[in-house]
Amino acid sequence: MTHPTNTDSSTPTAQDGAATELVVDVGPIAHGGHFVARHEGRVIFVRHGIPGEKVRVRLTDSGESSRFWRADVVDVLEASEDRTRHFWALADSLAAWRKGGPPVGGAELGHITLERQRLLKSEVLAEQLKRLAGVELNVDVELASASEPADGGSGLGWRTRASFGVTPGGRLGMHAHRSDVVIPVHEMPLALPGINELRLWDIDLHGISRVEVAAPANGSRPLVLLAPEEGTDARRLNRILGQLPHEVSVASFDPAGGEVLQLRGRTWVQESAAGHEYRVTGEGFWQIHKDAPDTLVGAVTSFLHDGGYLLPGSAVADLYAGAGLFTAPLADMAGVTGSVLSVEGSPGTSRDARKNLHGEPQVEIVQGRVERVLRQRPRSFDSLVIDPPRAGAGKAVVNQLIESGPRAIAYVSCDPASFARDLGYFQNRGWRLESLRAFDLYPHTHHLETVALLVPAA
Repeated sequence: MTHPTNTDSSTPTAQDGAATELVVDVGPIAHGGHFVARHEGRVIFVRHGIPGEKVRVRLTDSGESSRFWRADVVDVLEASEDRTRHFWALADSLAAWRKGGPPVGGAELGHITLERQRLLKSEVLAEQLKRLAGVELNVDVELASASEPADGGSGLGWRTRASFGVTPGGRLGMHAHRSDVVIPVHEMPLALPGINELRLWDIDLHGISRVEVAAPANGSRPLVLLAPEEGTDARRLNRILGQLPHEVSVASFDPAGGEVLQLRGRTWVQESAAGHEYRVTGEGFWQIHKDAPDTLVGAVTSFLHDGGYLLPGSAVADLYAGAGLFTAPLADMAGVTGSVLSVEGSPGTSRDARKNLHGEPQVEIVQGRVERVLRQRPRSFDSLVIDPPRAGAGKAVVNQLIESGPRAIAYVSCDPASFARDLGYFQNRGWRLESLRAFDLYPHTHHLETVALLVPAA
């Protein structure tokens, strides 16, 4: 961990009888969207600050026996030149706490200029690579698309997916960070216009615990998923249905079991990327940023093709394949004389991949956990593409990947810590990092996406 800075020597002050406020100097960014400070030797993870600032923070998670505390900035005493007005009052920590409550999550870097956000994300990536893999490398975080303005524009209106809670009063809301508190919302500035235009905040959502929305970047029919509370009957669902625009598909879903039931229209959306059309059902995984699919496909195929690892006749595998975002372009490049194994654990998403790739005879779709499929169907590959969940692939899977004998692996990751850890596992088996790119696919949040090319060291 990067060393924190020392704080002002002020003593804690209690506010409203319970909350404690401190004055601290904000130190470097840490993985997870917070910044490191100290008070009397104790580490405090501070959100909504900028390195170098002097701020007043409100402790949100503390205890004398805790190894560290958590806090939100409530006042800026000495501001960074990179501080800017937050685009969303509900996510602005200063404005929210002035009104007596925490900000909504999901836009924790919105008070920082986009250029500085990318520099901070680059610092996080470099720190994780050094700490977990022993690799000293600084990588610039690129814009999501080459078509974006050089300064990144506003960083708004990019989300094709949005997840909402419901307040006890039946109104659409979002959670505060690390909290069960649901805060009513009347806009979602990071979402595509197609999501905001649904005006879900005007609907009485009594009987619903959660709402998921997918609005494809190609402008095709959006899908609203409603998670009913136990005991919610069909009449209540029909009343909600009647308040939604007729052209919107609506389905109910069970967050625990993943079952999706049609209420109106389709239970899936139609996505477009890399010259292909994709059906994605319910909560099935798809990249959130409107430009992410094309950007990531371009990075992966360029690494593999330019290195001579993906050519006509190649045997390749797409692991954690989802609905087949990478599988389809891999099949294009391997051609009918090649082969592509596509492995996805989710039954529903694997069915989508089967429908999306049904006209590609060189593609084999297998539903199952990656480690089980590799163990039960051992084979050799020229190259692999892996896009694991946030937790990463893990040591056992890394060993299985290497044992399949590929000449190269393209590793797509949404978490620099799990990627760096897995990179260490690869290095321990005699592999090395050949190339690495990073993309700002989540502006105004701490998240970033990386695409790495891994090859045997010898």
